[in-house]
Amino acid sequence: MASQGQQKQQKQQQQQMGQVGFRIHFIYRFFFFLVEPISALVGAYFSHFRQHEYLSLLNASSTPEQVPLSTSVALSQLANMYLFFALNEAIVLRSTADLRVWRAVLFVLLLADFGHLWSLRQLGLGVYYDVAGWNVSDLGNVPWVYLGATMRMCFLAGIGMGESQALKNKKKV
Repeated sequence: MASQGQQKQQKQQQQQMGQVGFRIHFIYRFFFFLVEPISALVGAYFSHFRQHEYLSLLNASSTPEQVPLSTSVALSQLANMYLFFALNEAIVLRSTADLRVWRAVLFVLLLADFGHLWSLRQLGLGVYYDVAGWNVSDLGNVPWVYLGATMRMCFLAGIGMGESQALKNKKKV
């Protein structure tokens, strides 16, 4: 039977392993730390500063001549959510080596991906697969979200993950 001291030491080792026990593939770091946050900032810029253009690209036939005040406020709130999304990836993920945090953040963002895609349903089913009909906004709303969701699912499934050098060294001791 292990003493309290040994149990405490084992618990500390397990916590440390959770923090240094995985290696993040370059593709994940490049996408989650740089590419996707920049694209979210572009979305924030357009939904806050270029609202009429944002709406026109989303659905030109329903875009009003002037953006109503309530729509403008909602678009600015959307811009804030894009900013939040970018900061979560660029700062929160970069600040931790804890696999549990990475999995939690990426799982929540995956749910947001599905919600984002679901929100486009009123544009018709073709928006999900009619590549020839996609405009610039559709490219950001559909295949780009498909890519982000795929990257998150691959990470959550452990694809491309390996042990960190720190964990390998701990196992030798």
